Amino acid sequence: MYCALYDAGRCRSCQWLEKPYPQQLSEKQSLLEQLLSQTAVAEYLPPVTSALQGFRNKAKMVVSGSVERPIFGMVARDGEPVDLCDCPLYPARFAPVFEVLKPFIARAGLTPYNVARKRGELKFLLLTESSQGGMMLRFVLRSTSKLEQLRAALPWLQQQLPQLKVISANIQPVHMAILEGEEEIALTPDQALAECFNQVPLYIRPQSFFQTNPQVAADLYATARDWVAELPVSSMWDLFCGVGGFGLHCATPEMQLTGIEISAEAIACAQQSAEQLGLDKVSFAALDSTQFATSREQVPQLVLVNPPRRGIGAELCAYLSEMAPDYILYSSCNPSTMAQDIARLADYAVSRVQLFDMFPHTAHFEVLTLLIKKGGAT
Repeated sequence: MYCALYDAGRCRSCQWLEKPYPQQLSEKQSLLEQLLSQTAVAEYLPPVTSALQGFRNKAKMVVSGSVERPIFGMVARDGEPVDLCDCPLYPARFAPVFEVLKPFIARAGLTPYNVARKRGELKFLLLTESSQGGMMLRFVLRSTSKLEQLRAALPWLQQQLPQLKVISANIQPVHMAILEGEEEIALTPDQALAECFNQVPLYIRPQSFFQTNPQVAADLYATARDWVAELPVSSMWDLFCGVGGFGLHCATPEMQLTGIEISAEAIACAQQSAEQLGLDKVSFAALDSTQFATSREQVPQLVLVNPPRRGIGAELCAYLSEMAPDYILYSSCNPSTMAQDIARLADYAVSRVQLFDMFPHTAHFEVLTLLIKKGGAT
């Protein structure tokens, strides 16, 4: 992938851009196998590859410059703004949206926030695209002082960009490098962007997490579904479930499934999908996954975990070791903490491991691992 910004030294987010893609995959696979070198792994499946450009479904743009000439992108270490509208990681459909948003900033009177002066209103623009064609746009503002101006200018924007199905304003009043605040204000009647992976309807709400590489995410969910379909299970938990991608793929009409996620926004998405699929034995709740699990006196046959980068941790590992579900399916965005957790789960054998290259040109990747209780399930 060629990137003019990288060549000019203005953006180095893709640290591995100069490495040929086969080398990137080889190094990631080697790192994964090194991290699990103290664990007996029955099978490593071949890595799942990604498109090399245009694969991201989300842009997080710092807004700088002036109200008449805003710059969307990031701020370099020297304090200079860097325009990322032509970043090759984004699909070609993003650039025309950014071009319309630039004059819209002036129409709405949204002065870009100046970090040094602590003045201005518009901090970030967050744009997300669904593979179904719709888009979600979030304005991250310092306060609500320009909210009515924004509302008044929106009809022009919606006329120019009818693909914007969901629009909201997020209020982030703190003078810190925090992407968003707690308060989200809906600016369109619909606040759920429809998505679909593998014939499974999914929804993205403004404050719910969603994978940024939809092609690889769809492959990841489909793989989990296929692995679970091979197991003799009729009950499972989906912990740290997000919008329910894993659980909704694995669920069957007979499967008793409970999905747990701390984000109420994400749970609202999961519930909407389950209702649409007619899965009456599936339930989702907005709770802390570790607290939910460790308070239960019984476990299902399969526990699926998809934790944040910190992993599932010692407390949940100890609980799972004690309660001993037949199977654990572990999806990880940080193989280092996954390896630590697997080491704690000494009563489980690692049946299969597969790398999913969700983040080409970087050292990051996702991993799916199936663990089977030793001396029990097969």
